Amino acid sequence: MMAQYLEIKAQYDGALLFYRMGDFYELFFDDAVAAAEALDIALTKRGKHLGEDIAMCGVPFHAAEGYLLTLIRKGFRVAVCEQMESPAEAKKRGSKSVVRREVVRLVTPGTLTEETLLEARRHNFLAAIAEIRGDHALAWTDISTGALHVMPLGAARVGPELARLRPSEVLIADTFETDWRDTVTESGAAMTPLGRAAFDSTSSEKRLCALFGVGTLDAYGSFTQPEIAALGAVVEYLEITQKGKLPLLRPPQREALASAMQIDAATRRNLELTHSLSGGRTGSLLAAMDRTVTAGGGRLLERRLSSPSRNLDTILTRQANVAFAVEHRSLCNDLRAALRRVPDLDRALSRLALDRGGPRDLAAIRNGLSGAETIAGLMETSNLPKMLSAEAEALLRHDALLTLLDEALIAEPPLLARDGGFIAPDYEGELDEARTLRDEGRGVIAAMQSEYATLTGVSSLKIKHNNVLGYFIEVTATHADKMLSPPLNETFKHRQTTANQLRFTTVPLSEMETKILNAGGRAIEIEKRLYEKIKADILERSAEISQTARALSELDLTAALADLAIDQDWCRPKVDASRALDITGGRHPVVEAALRTQGAGPFIANDCTLGTGHDVWLLTGPNMAGKSTFLRQNALIALMAQMGSYVPARAAHIGVVSQLFSRVGASDDLARGRSTFMVEMVETAAILNQADDHALVILDEIGRGTATYDGLSIAWATLEHLHEVNGCRALFATHYHELTNLTDKLERVDNATVAVKEHEGDVIFLHEVRRGAADRSYGVQVAKLAGLPLSVIERARVVLDALERGEREGGSAREALIDDLPLFSPRTTPAPRPQDNTPSAVEKRLSDILPDQLSPREALNLIYDLKALIGAKNSD
Repeated sequence: MMAQYLEIKAQYDGALLFYRMGDFYELFFDDAVAAAEALDIALTKRGKHLGEDIAMCGVPFHAAEGYLLTLIRKGFRVAVCEQMESPAEAKKRGSKSVVRREVVRLVTPGTLTEETLLEARRHNFLAAIAEIRGDHALAWTDISTGALHVMPLGAARVGPELARLRPSEVLIADTFETDWRDTVTESGAAMTPLGRAAFDSTSSEKRLCALFGVGTLDAYGSFTQPEIAALGAVVEYLEITQKGKLPLLRPPQREALASAMQIDAATRRNLELTHSLSGGRTGSLLAAMDRTVTAGGGRLLERRLSSPSRNLDTILTRQANVAFAVEHRSLCNDLRAALRRVPDLDRALSRLALDRGGPRDLAAIRNGLSGAETIAGLMETSNLPKMLSAEAEALLRHDALLTLLDEALIAEPPLLARDGGFIAPDYEGELDEARTLRDEGRGVIAAMQSEYATLTGVSSLKIKHNNVLGYFIEVTATHADKMLSPPLNETFKHRQTTANQLRFTTVPLSEMETKILNAGGRAIEIEKRLYEKIKADILERSAEISQTARALSELDLTAALADLAIDQDWCRPKVDASRALDITGGRHPVVEAALRTQGAGPFIANDCTLGTGHDVWLLTGPNMAGKSTFLRQNALIALMAQMGSYVPARAAHIGVVSQLFSRVGASDDLARGRSTFMVEMVETAAILNQADDHALVILDEIGRGTATYDGLSIAWATLEHLHEVNGCRALFATHYHELTNLTDKLERVDNATVAVKEHEGDVIFLHEVRRGAADRSYGVQVAKLAGLPLSVIERARVVLDALERGEREGGSAREALIDDLPLFSPRTTPAPRPQDNTPSAVEKRLSDILPDQLSPREALNLIYDLKALIGAKNSD
């Protein structure tokens, strides 16, 4: 057995080997040590190898999924090795034969399909980066839903696209010239190197054609060599990890960079689109907006938020759908109620295709198609928008399959096919017979006993059972002549004679005995066969089911956005090809939701007007006044408008934004040796080098991480570059009040400030954005609110007054400032005394002392002597 283990382990050296042993998966050697620590389970030992104990641990087969999830999240890969025959079958080859085992699956972060291992509302993407002669492509798939996409892109866009997709695993060629490790690590994905052959475009094309059963990929679009290579690498990896059982992938969809708003990784992080800065979903825009009631709808919402459209027709079509749902509230509510009962069709279909499903997945398909039929009935109206009409049509066309599933399955099937009991009564006569024998064998035997008693005329005839004869017919000896004579002896075969009874059997009784004894196993086998047939029928219609699943997700998202707009009083934005960013009464959706939850009062709405000859707002005001919130809310409103949603404002006019850039907040990157200021400068450089004239840029406190004049100079030059070179729309928040004078020089820059009110030395934040410039920063007042000691606050006021006076009065005042402020005054230090190397009287006295030879009395007297010498010296 251990020889078999070592042979299999050698083929999967980079993975933990789950070696099936009866009801357990067992791990040995270093795998056991690593798994025991990661899973916090007992590490034991079994036998010896090369004279040393073999470390061993194990997990129960029935609970393996939970352990797998823990290992995958901790960065391990797991090779699952199953028994491919029973011990009885192995013994047929010889008494010492080892049960044949094979690895049936390599479990990795990007290839999970089990419901318990996945987040229902998040895609689990496996991505691949291909690079051929300087051209690049990115392909990605979610095998739990069948989605398969590819995109040509430049090397600089790989990082931002990985940030958008947030894949669990990224495949790269082990011979790439470009080192993608940092890029992949920043996206949070596991990186898996593959041999260069996996990315060969010629082999990849053949692989893809074989997968989809076509002679050419032309029907799916025109793909470049890097795109084909990336897609082929994904399929190759799936063949390796799934051991030939490929998932049900849809034909590849080609995405173009120009079709979506470009958002880099830093902006996604700063705006907290799909997860907050702490890493969780709570506090993100996604969490604030998610009112979907299906898993597919939740995944679609995340995709739309992560990739807002730049196509005006697409945006307006999505808006029209939401508007229809807003106007038809009753229908919207009915839709949401029906959608709540719809299971996740995509993932159930994927598990069935990979042979990891069960009866509950069959029921999920049935319930999903039944729910789709109900929803189609709700939408029978003549004034549906064009797109919603198409979605309603995609919900139908499943009558034959739905009838089959309704007739074949019980209402609540068990999890596993091997448990049986999921096929409905009266669906299969052979199964009903087996179940009857299994469940009512005693009644069947009693019926036969009555029949035989009538046939023989022996009312005392009994059918009994023992472990030697099995079922037998017993009569008393008084009826022996009758039973042993024609014609009864032709039907009743004599088996045994005892002192008082005779025992017989019949062919039907023997057959019935066999059927009863095997009825349970036979019923399970029949159900397994029916399961495979029903699964095959479902997979034959997988394309239509996928279309239905997509339509249900679209309807769910539309109804969810409408429900959100109604409940939160959001407006339908006007979106066009202009450069406008005109928002009236805009609000931050996440902050407003938090205030409502906390009962902390209303959110103060603010206006923003850019693009009408005034492309840049220079925003000043104190910390805590809401500058960063104002910047973020306008960026989010533009993003939400382009994903097709209503927005939190009284009115909004959004000219399509091509790129969204955000530099808000402070952070460092110590792992890469970057200080906070360096991170700030790198992100600012990316904005200034990439933003086009249709971009929207929000910048907060550029230059604050360095010396005052350095920072002011950088902020000044950055603002000029945005205005003169990029020509984009921008919101630029700063504490450098000197920049407000630039409005006289830069014609498209306007000053704006966040209003505050000062009362008895304290500052009151009004959170209102107004035209004009702030007169000061109120930093000392904010420090007081933060709880700094009053002594520090008072000292800061004195220093601030003196510094401001020095700035106003120029050079002569600076000299006065040095005199007035000890902080800036040169400190005088006394001249050093000349050194005297002559030994003192105390030193002379101590030089003659040998401490080890002193008695306690002599030591005490010595102290008195030294004290006298010191006193005499001080008196001098």
